[in-house]
Amino acid sequence: MTRILAIDTATEACSVALQDGDTVYSRFEICPQQHSQKLLPMVDDVLKEAGLSLSELDCLAYGRGPGSFTGVRIATGMIQGLALGTGLRVVSVSTLAAMAWEAAKASEASTVYTAIDARMGEVYFAAYQKTSDSLESLVPEKVCPPEEAFTHCKESDAVVAGTGWAAYEVLSDFTAKAELTAGVLYPAAEAMLPLANASLLRNEAVLAADVEPVYLRDKVTWKKLPGRE
Repeated sequence: MTRILAIDTATEACSVALQDGDTVYSRFEICPQQHSQKLLPMVDDVLKEAGLSLSELDCLAYGRGPGSFTGVRIATGMIQGLALGTGLRVVSVSTLAAMAWEAAKASEASTVYTAIDARMGEVYFAAYQKTSDSLESLVPEKVCPPEEAFTHCKESDAVVAGTGWAAYEVLSDFTAKAELTAGVLYPAAEAMLPLANASLLRNEAVLAADVEPVYLRDKVTWKKLPGRE
């Protein structure tokens, strides 16, 4: 029986989910600029609801980005702290992949285009195809102008997910013309659990010192733990 705690703060949403075998306990709230105040109480809530302590878990997972620089740093710092305190290993989950998984699960489409508004006239974009139990990357995650993201949108029976589609006219026009429904606007920790399980089975879990966020923009750096290059 696998027990995984997942957290995400990469967007306006703050979410936590705990898998205990076949049971999932979760919290999700849209709370811009309140993630640092909300996250730890959410973690405590799901642990109490499940009747578990951190030391009884098998693994930790977190939304590694892309997303808000501050939000991604909050989740990365929190997961490092939890991992250091418990010795648990950590798996990272793409926020774009998490949205794609949830969108594909909620629809009959196998192709999902994901786009998060990255500000500065750009989006964080990726495309995925859902197989029976995993996601296949069709377009690797990137930060790009919405016009470039649009050039990858070729499937008329796809679904879209994320805030980027409503943020830019070229993308909103595409969703309207193709009658696509955004559906999933934000990544959720609960949707990260299946992807975290798959990573765990592939032996991709790392130590706290090796945890790294993904920004996609080169302008931002992450301060690693002492002793790390």
